[in-house]
Amino acid sequence: MSTTPPESAAQIAASTPPGWFRRAAQSDILYSFRRSPIAMVAAFVTAVLVLAAVFAPFIAPYNPFDPSSLNLMDGFTPPMSSSFAGNYFLLGSDNQGRDVLSTILYGSRVSLFVGISATLFALTLGTALGLAAGYAGGRIDSVIMRIADIQLSFPAILIALLIFGIARGIIPPSRQEGMAIAVLILAIGLSNWAQFARTVRGATMVERQKDYVSAARIMGVGRFTILFRHVLPNTLGPVLVIATIGLALAIIEEATLSFLGVGVPPTQPSLGTLIRIGQQFLFSGEWWILFFPAVTLIALALAVNLLGDWLRDALNPRLR
Repeated sequence: MSTTPPESAAQIAASTPPGWFRRAAQSDILYSFRRSPIAMVAAFVTAVLVLAAVFAPFIAPYNPFDPSSLNLMDGFTPPMSSSFAGNYFLLGSDNQGRDVLSTILYGSRVSLFVGISATLFALTLGTALGLAAGYAGGRIDSVIMRIADIQLSFPAILIALLIFGIARGIIPPSRQEGMAIAVLILAIGLSNWAQFARTVRGATMVERQKDYVSAARIMGVGRFTILFRHVLPNTLGPVLVIATIGLALAIIEEATLSFLGVGVPPTQPSLGTLIRIGQQFLFSGEWWILFFPAVTLIALALAVNLLGDWLRDALNPRLR
């Protein structure tokens, strides 16, 4: 009677199916990420700015929106110097004596919240309409796509200004300031849904012709189940790419609206509001009030945009 030698631990580990962590570590996306220095730098910059905004109450030197902590003697203090009142400001202070570094941290929270919320709203609306247009076809497809074509023929900022103006006209003046951020999210989201709808519609029209959809219909699976359990997962790749790039555009759009004075209220300023305030003092010598918020906005938008470009290349086999 012959006995086989026991397998070694290495052989057992090699024959064992890899877990989800090991599969993720060996995935093509992570391999592409490690091979792209630009994507790694963009991810690092994005992570630093997002974490700084999230933990702003803990890392900000001052609370710039607490009136009791402001001192006009601290106003227009240059970067890396102390004011007449004895307070030190790393990036200087503005005309009201607010620390520029603290206002950037708190303003980034508002910009990121509005940008992410507006992108998620546009993604949800555009994906739902794209699925309906691509799967149903006919008049539903024609109506949705014609509306999307009309909207895409105008700049997104003009659409957002129009929606923002209509909403401000409907809302009572006493509630406008409290609902300003919600109205801003609605305006930006409604101005950016068309790109998601057109992309999802094209992917849905391809997927609905495949055999697994026909088999699901024959088995009596409901239309909504086919759409959300079978078709939708196969359209998420390009949707994620558009959402990443759309996030950068939504942040810039929010900053543009706030710079024009129709964005968030002065009590909750974003990066765009800080740039608008700094622009008033640029030619009088207080350059830092404009410079540092503008650099933060450019770095955030550029990093997110570069991540979107990398994700597009990583998810498209033809571009590898």
